[in-house]
Parts: sequence; structure tokens; C-alpha cells
Amino acid sequence: MPATRSSQQLTLQSFGEISRFLREGVADEESRQLRDSLGMLSNHIDNAVRIRRTGTDTAAITGRVVALSTCAREHQLFLTGLGSGWHALYEFGAYQRALRELRTAIAQWLETLERRSPREHAAFDAFELLAWRTLGEALLLIDMYEHSSDPPSELPSPARPGKRTSTLGRVLGWLGRLRKPKR
Repeated sequence: MPATRSSQQLTLQSFGEISRFLREGVADEESRQLRDSLGMLSNHIDNAVRIRRTGTDTAAITGRVVALSTCAREHQLFLTGLGSGWHALYEFGAYQRALRELRTAIAQWLETLERRSPREHAAFDAFELLAWRTLGEALLLIDMYEHSSDPPSELPSPARPGKRTSTLGRVLGWLGRLRKPKR
């Protein structure tokens, strides 16, 4: 039985899996663009983490972290151009804060690499933790936006055909019919 979208979200265990997930199902153009931008950020994070864990060449690691820093800055700039539907969500502000903290952690990690500081390991650990948090905030933001932009459910309407009613009117009518005893 194929996994549902919500169960896929629960099993994302690598930055690469997050990137692949982001390429799936899109609600609208802005959502697709955000998913693409976030996918690039996730790929850069994955590349930096992988080379840091498997390599010892400080120059190569530094190069990946510089590329990651550039990508994170571009992603943050992209966010400012999103429409008001995104900016109205509480999760948008939370994601922006997490992204700023991630950029700070990237800068600190880069500084320890360039100075060949013995604190590099701690800076890397802090970065990786913030990377997971930031991508989690991003997935929550996308989920909340896409659910808020879904068309409203089809509630039975008490109105006559052709007459427009408010959502509140439809809900009240539906609740009224629920209270009536069945014959």
C-alpha cells in the first residue's frame, strides 16, 4: 500500500528526503516556487553535512559552507517576495526567525572552519540542529499555507438555488438540520 502524503512527512529522516518530498504535490505557483527554493536549501545543507561527515579537507568543507550561506541568503530574500497569504500566517514569522538563526549558525560554523578552531565540532552540531528545526518550520509553513488555500468544504446550504449565502449561514443551517429529530 503506498504511503500517504502525511505519512511521508513523518518518515523524512534526511535532508535529501526532504528535498525529494518538496518536489511532490504543489498547490499553486508560489507554493511551487517556495518548494523549489527550499529544496535547493535542503540540498545545500545535505551536501555540507555529507562532506563534513565524510571528508577531512577543510577547504572543500569551507567551500560547501560558503555555497550554503549564499543559498540561505538567497532563500531569505525570496521569502520577502511571497504574497500576503504567506505573510499573514503565524508560521511564516516563525520560519523567518528559524532561518535567521540558521544563517547565524552557518556564519559561526564558517568562522570556526576558516580559523581552524577546535570549536568547529560544536559549531557544526549547532548548525545541524538548527537545520533540522528550520526545515521542520518550513514544512509546517507549507502545510499550513496549502491547507488554508484549499477550497472550502461543501456544506449543505439551506438557501434556495441561485441565492448566495455566507459560510456562517451555511454552517448555521447545517447545524439546524442536525438538531431536528429524524422522522
